[in-house]
Amino acid sequence: MTTSTLPRSAGADGPEPRPRTGIRSGFTSMDSLDQSTPDSGYFGPGSVSWRVHHDPATIVGGIRALLLQALHPEVMLAFYGITSTREDPWGRLSRTGAYVNAITYGTRAEADAAAARVRRVHGALRLDRPEWLLWVHVGAVDSWLDGYRRSGAPMSDAEADRYVAEQVEAARLIGCVVADVPSSVSEMAQYLEDIRPRLDVTPETRESVRDLLWPPMERRIELLTPARPAWTTFALTAFGLLPRWSRRMFALPGLPTTDIQASLAARALRTTLLAVPDDRRTNPHLAAARIRLGLADAA
Repeated sequence: MTTSTLPRSAGADGPEPRPRTGIRSGFTSMDSLDQSTPDSGYFGPGSVSWRVHHDPATIVGGIRALLLQALHPEVMLAFYGITSTREDPWGRLSRTGAYVNAITYGTRAEADAAAARVRRVHGALRLDRPEWLLWVHVGAVDSWLDGYRRSGAPMSDAEADRYVAEQVEAARLIGCVVADVPSSVSEMAQYLEDIRPRLDVTPETRESVRDLLWPPMERRIELLTPARPAWTTFALTAFGLLPRWSRRMFALPGLPTTDIQASLAARALRTTLLAVPDDRRTNPHLAAARIRLGLADAA
Protein backbone atom coordinates (compact mmCIF):
# COMPACT_ATOMS: atom_id res chain seq x y z
CA MET A 1 0.00 0.00 0.00
CA THR A 2 2.89 2.55 0.31
CA THR A 3 4.47 3.83 -2.84
CA SER A 4 1.14 5.43 -3.49
CA THR A 5 1.60 8.29 -1.03
CA LEU A 6 1.09 11.62 -2.75
CA PRO A 7 3.52 14.02 -1.06
CA ARG A 8 2.37 17.60 -0.84
CA SER A 9 4.89 20.36 -1.21
CA ALA A 10 5.18 23.24 1.21
CA GLY A 11 3.61 26.51 0.24
CA ALA A 12 5.38 29.77 -0.43
CA ASP A 13 5.06 30.75 3.23
CA GLY A 14 6.56 27.53 4.58
CA PRO A 15 5.28 24.12 5.56
CA GLU A 16 1.58 23.46 5.87
CA PRO A 17 0.09 23.76 9.36
CA ARG A 18 0.02 20.61 11.43
CA PRO A 19 -3.25 18.71 10.77
CA ARG A 20 -5.77 18.75 13.60
CA THR A 21 -6.83 15.14 13.49
CA GLY A 22 -4.28 13.06 11.65
CA ILE A 23 -7.25 11.36 9.95
CA ARG A 24 -7.71 12.52 6.34
CA SER A 25 -8.94 9.68 4.21
CA GLY A 26 -8.43 8.71 0.59
CA PHE A 27 -12.14 8.11 -0.02
CA THR A 28 -13.17 6.90 -3.48
CA SER A 29 -16.75 7.10 -4.73
CA MET A 30 -18.23 4.03 -6.44
CA ASP A 31 -19.73 6.34 -9.06
CA SER A 32 -16.22 7.28 -10.20
CA LEU A 33 -15.23 3.66 -10.91
CA ASP A 34 -15.75 1.46 -13.97
CA GLN A 35 -18.49 -1.06 -13.18
CA SER A 36 -19.21 -2.30 -16.70
CA THR A 37 -15.99 -3.09 -18.62
CA PRO A 38 -15.27 -6.86 -18.35
CA ASP A 39 -11.60 -6.23 -17.56
CA SER A 40 -10.01 -8.12 -14.65
CA GLY A 41 -7.10 -5.68 -14.49
CA TYR A 42 -3.47 -6.60 -13.90
CA PHE A 43 -4.15 -9.26 -11.26
CA GLY A 44 -7.65 -10.73 -11.43
CA PRO A 45 -9.85 -12.63 -8.95
CA GLY A 46 -7.63 -15.72 -9.05
CA SER A 47 -4.56 -13.84 -7.88
CA VAL A 48 -3.05 -13.97 -4.42
CA SER A 49 -2.97 -10.16 -4.48
CA TRP A 50 -6.77 -9.95 -4.57
CA ARG A 51 -6.93 -12.10 -1.45
CA VAL A 52 -4.15 -10.40 0.50
CA HIS A 53 -5.21 -6.83 -0.21
CA HIS A 54 -8.80 -7.45 0.87
CA ASP A 55 -7.75 -8.97 4.18
CA PRO A 56 -7.97 -6.91 7.41
CA ALA A 57 -4.32 -7.78 8.09
CA THR A 58 -3.33 -5.16 5.50
CA ILE A 59 -3.99 -2.45 8.10
CA VAL A 60 -1.28 -3.69 10.45
CA GLY A 61 0.91 -4.54 7.47
CA GLY A 62 0.53 -1.02 6.12
CA ILE A 63 1.63 0.58 9.38
CA ARG A 64 4.56 -1.85 9.59
CA ALA A 65 5.55 -0.70 6.09
CA LEU A 66 5.63 2.96 7.14
CA LEU A 67 7.81 2.10 10.14
CA LEU A 68 10.20 0.01 8.06
CA GLN A 69 10.41 2.51 5.20
CA ALA A 70 11.39 5.25 7.67
CA LEU A 71 14.75 3.52 8.20
CA HIS A 72 16.11 4.63 4.82
CA PRO A 73 17.81 7.98 5.54
CA GLU A 74 17.66 9.33 1.99
CA VAL A 75 14.03 8.40 1.47
CA MET A 76 13.06 9.71 4.88
CA LEU A 77 14.86 13.02 4.39
CA ALA A 78 13.35 13.49 0.92
CA PHE A 79 9.81 12.98 2.17
CA TYR A 80 10.36 14.78 5.43
CA GLY A 81 11.04 18.19 3.97
CA ILE A 82 8.11 18.35 1.56
CA THR A 83 5.22 16.37 2.99
CA SER A 84 2.95 16.45 6.00
CA THR A 85 2.21 12.75 5.74
CA ARG A 86 4.48 12.05 8.71
CA GLU A 87 1.97 14.04 10.77
CA ASP A 88 -1.03 12.37 9.17
CA PRO A 89 -0.30 8.63 9.32
CA TRP A 90 -3.93 7.53 9.10
CA GLY A 91 -4.48 9.77 6.09
CA ARG A 92 -1.29 8.49 4.49
CA LEU A 93 -2.35 4.89 5.10
CA SER A 94 -5.81 5.61 3.72
CA ARG A 95 -4.55 7.31 0.57
CA THR A 96 -2.00 4.55 0.06
CA GLY A 97 -4.79 2.01 0.43
CA ALA A 98 -6.89 3.78 -2.18
CA TYR A 99 -4.01 3.65 -4.65
CA VAL A 100 -3.23 -0.01 -3.96
CA ASN A 101 -6.90 -0.90 -4.36
CA ALA A 102 -7.01 0.97 -7.67
CA ILE A 103 -4.11 -0.96 -9.18
CA THR A 104 -5.20 -4.27 -7.62
CA TYR A 105 -8.91 -4.29 -8.47
CA GLY A 106 -9.31 -1.60 -11.12
CA THR A 107 -9.32 -2.10 -14.86
CA ARG A 108 -5.97 -1.75 -16.58
CA ALA A 109 -7.00 1.73 -17.67
CA GLU A 110 -7.86 2.70 -14.09
CA ALA A 111 -4.62 1.20 -12.76
CA ASP A 112 -2.54 2.95 -15.42
CA ALA A 113 -4.23 6.28 -14.68
CA ALA A 114 -3.70 5.95 -10.92
CA ALA A 115 -0.04 5.02 -11.38
CA ALA A 116 0.53 7.85 -13.85
CA ARG A 117 -0.83 10.38 -11.35
CA VAL A 118 1.53 9.16 -8.65
CA ARG A 119 4.51 9.11 -11.03
CA ARG A 120 3.78 12.70 -12.07
CA VAL A 121 3.77 13.85 -8.45
CA HIS A 122 6.90 11.87 -7.62
CA GLY A 123 8.62 13.34 -10.68
CA ALA A 124 7.63 16.91 -9.85
CA LEU A 125 8.96 16.49 -6.32
CA ARG A 126 12.07 14.58 -7.42
CA LEU A 127 11.04 11.49 -5.49
CA ASP A 128 11.30 9.18 -8.49
CA ARG A 129 14.80 7.77 -8.02
CA PRO A 130 14.50 4.05 -8.89
CA GLU A 131 16.42 2.90 -5.83
CA TRP A 132 14.08 4.86 -3.54
CA LEU A 133 11.00 3.50 -5.29
CA LEU A 134 12.38 -0.02 -4.95
CA TRP A 135 12.96 0.40 -1.21
CA VAL A 136 9.41 1.66 -0.68
CA HIS A 137 8.00 -1.16 -2.82
CA VAL A 138 9.88 -3.92 -1.00
CA GLY A 139 9.06 -2.43 2.40
CA ALA A 140 5.36 -2.51 1.53
CA VAL A 141 5.27 -5.99 0.00
CA ASP A 142 7.33 -7.52 2.80
CA SER A 143 5.06 -5.88 5.39
CA TRP A 144 1.77 -6.90 3.78
CA LEU A 145 3.01 -10.44 3.42
CA ASP A 146 4.39 -10.64 6.95
CA GLY A 147 1.25 -9.10 8.45
CA TYR A 148 -0.97 -11.48 6.48
CA ARG A 149 0.87 -14.66 7.41
CA ARG A 150 1.56 -13.82 11.04
CA SER A 151 -2.05 -12.79 11.64
CA GLY A 152 -3.10 -16.35 10.91
CA ALA A 153 -4.33 -16.02 7.34
CA PRO A 154 -3.76 -19.28 5.44
CA MET A 155 -0.97 -19.13 2.88
CA SER A 156 1.48 -21.71 1.56
CA ASP A 157 5.10 -20.92 0.73
CA ALA A 158 4.25 -21.27 -2.97
CA GLU A 159 1.43 -18.73 -2.61
CA ALA A 160 3.79 -16.36 -0.81
CA ASP A 161 6.19 -16.55 -3.74
CA ARG A 162 3.29 -16.00 -6.15
CA TYR A 163 2.29 -12.88 -4.25
CA VAL A 164 5.78 -11.39 -4.39
CA ALA A 165 5.99 -12.23 -8.11
CA GLU A 166 2.60 -10.65 -8.80
CA GLN A 167 3.69 -7.45 -7.08
CA VAL A 168 6.48 -6.98 -9.60
CA GLU A 169 3.71 -5.57 -11.80
CA ALA A 170 2.88 -3.02 -9.12
CA ALA A 171 6.56 -2.08 -8.96
CA ARG A 172 6.63 -1.58 -12.74
CA LEU A 173 3.56 0.65 -12.59
CA ILE A 174 5.13 2.95 -10.04
CA GLY A 175 8.40 3.28 -11.98
CA CYS A 176 10.80 0.69 -10.56
CA VAL A 177 13.37 -0.99 -12.78
CA VAL A 178 11.72 -4.39 -13.19
CA ALA A 179 14.99 -6.30 -13.42
CA ASP A 180 15.88 -5.08 -9.90
CA VAL A 181 12.58 -6.04 -8.25
CA PRO A 182 12.54 -9.22 -6.10
CA SER A 183 10.16 -11.83 -7.50
CA SER A 184 10.23 -14.38 -4.67
CA VAL A 185 10.31 -14.41 -0.88
CA SER A 186 13.97 -15.45 -0.86
CA GLU A 187 14.95 -12.67 -3.27
CA MET A 188 13.10 -10.15 -1.13
CA ALA A 189 14.87 -11.38 2.00
CA GLN A 190 18.21 -11.07 0.22
CA TYR A 191 17.41 -7.51 -0.87
CA LEU A 192 16.62 -6.55 2.73
CA GLU A 193 19.83 -8.17 3.93
CA ASP A 194 21.90 -6.36 1.29
CA ILE A 195 20.44 -2.93 2.01
CA ARG A 196 20.76 -3.09 5.80
CA PRO A 197 24.17 -1.31 5.91
CA ARG A 198 22.53 1.72 4.26
CA LEU A 199 19.74 1.98 6.84
CA ASP A 200 19.86 4.15 9.93
CA VAL A 201 17.72 5.77 12.61
CA THR A 202 18.02 9.50 11.92
CA PRO A 203 16.26 12.35 13.76
CA GLU A 204 13.73 12.42 10.92
CA THR A 205 13.16 8.70 11.37
CA ARG A 206 12.56 9.08 15.09
CA GLU A 207 10.08 11.90 14.61
CA SER A 208 8.24 10.00 11.90
CA VAL A 209 7.96 6.90 14.07
CA ARG A 210 6.86 8.99 17.03
CA ASP A 211 4.07 10.50 14.92
CA LEU A 212 3.10 7.02 13.75
CA LEU A 213 2.83 5.68 17.29
CA TRP A 214 1.13 8.80 18.67
CA PRO A 215 -0.34 10.86 15.80
CA PRO A 216 -1.94 14.28 16.25
CA MET A 217 -5.66 13.93 16.86
CA GLU A 218 -8.44 16.42 17.41
CA ARG A 219 -9.37 16.53 21.08
CA ARG A 220 -13.05 15.80 20.38
CA ILE A 221 -12.18 12.66 18.41
CA GLU A 222 -9.62 11.58 20.98
CA LEU A 223 -12.09 11.87 23.87
CA LEU A 224 -15.36 10.79 22.27
CA THR A 225 -14.28 7.97 19.95
CA PRO A 226 -12.06 4.88 20.26
CA ALA A 227 -9.73 6.27 17.59
CA ARG A 228 -6.75 6.79 19.92
CA PRO A 229 -6.68 3.36 21.61
CA ALA A 230 -7.52 1.64 18.31
CA TRP A 231 -4.67 3.35 16.46
CA THR A 232 -2.25 2.71 19.32
CA THR A 233 -3.13 -0.99 19.33
CA PHE A 234 -2.57 -1.29 15.58
CA ALA A 235 0.66 0.76 15.68
CA LEU A 236 2.23 -1.14 18.57
CA THR A 237 1.31 -4.45 16.98
CA ALA A 238 2.87 -3.30 13.71
CA PHE A 239 6.04 -2.26 15.54
CA GLY A 240 6.23 -5.68 17.16
CA LEU A 241 5.96 -7.31 13.72
CA LEU A 242 9.08 -5.52 12.46
CA PRO A 243 12.14 -7.69 11.87
CA ARG A 244 14.30 -8.10 14.97
CA TRP A 245 17.22 -6.32 13.32
CA SER A 246 15.09 -3.24 12.67
CA ARG A 247 13.75 -3.17 16.23
CA ARG A 248 17.35 -3.32 17.46
CA MET A 249 18.10 -0.24 15.37
CA PHE A 250 15.54 1.62 17.47
CA ALA A 251 17.24 0.22 20.61
CA LEU A 252 13.94 -1.48 21.37
CA PRO A 253 14.45 -5.14 20.50
CA GLY A 254 11.87 -6.28 23.05
CA LEU A 255 11.85 -9.48 25.03
CA PRO A 256 12.53 -12.90 23.50
CA THR A 257 8.75 -13.35 23.39
CA THR A 258 8.09 -10.10 21.47
CA ASP A 259 7.68 -11.87 18.11
CA ILE A 260 5.20 -14.36 19.56
CA GLN A 261 3.25 -11.63 21.33
CA ALA A 262 3.11 -9.53 18.17
CA SER A 263 1.83 -12.49 16.14
CA LEU A 264 -0.84 -13.25 18.75
CA ALA A 265 -1.91 -9.59 18.79
CA ALA A 266 -2.11 -9.55 14.98
CA ARG A 267 -4.25 -12.69 15.04
CA ALA A 268 -6.59 -11.15 17.58
CA LEU A 269 -6.98 -7.95 15.56
CA ARG A 270 -7.64 -9.89 12.36
CA THR A 271 -10.22 -12.10 14.06
CA THR A 272 -12.00 -9.03 15.42
CA LEU A 273 -12.09 -7.28 12.06
CA LEU A 274 -13.24 -10.41 10.22
CA ALA A 275 -16.36 -10.30 12.36
CA VAL A 276 -17.39 -7.16 10.46
CA PRO A 277 -19.66 -8.16 7.53
CA ASP A 278 -17.81 -8.43 4.23
CA ASP A 279 -19.89 -5.73 2.55
CA ARG A 280 -18.81 -3.30 5.27
CA ARG A 281 -15.14 -4.18 4.78
CA THR A 282 -15.10 -4.24 0.97
CA ASN A 283 -13.39 -1.26 -0.61
CA PRO A 284 -15.12 0.52 -3.54
CA HIS A 285 -12.59 -0.72 -6.10
CA LEU A 286 -13.19 -4.36 -5.19
CA ALA A 287 -16.96 -3.82 -5.11
CA ALA A 288 -16.83 -2.30 -8.60
CA ALA A 289 -14.63 -5.15 -9.85
CA ARG A 290 -17.09 -7.73 -8.56
CA ILE A 291 -19.93 -5.99 -10.36
CA ARG A 292 -18.21 -5.63 -13.72
CA LEU A 293 -16.88 -9.24 -13.62
CA GLY A 294 -20.20 -10.72 -12.52
CA LEU A 295 -18.85 -11.80 -9.13
CA ALA A 296 -21.10 -9.69 -6.91
CA ASP A 297 -23.50 -12.55 -6.12
CA ALA A 298 -20.63 -14.83 -5.16
CA ALA A 299 -19.05 -12.36 -2.73
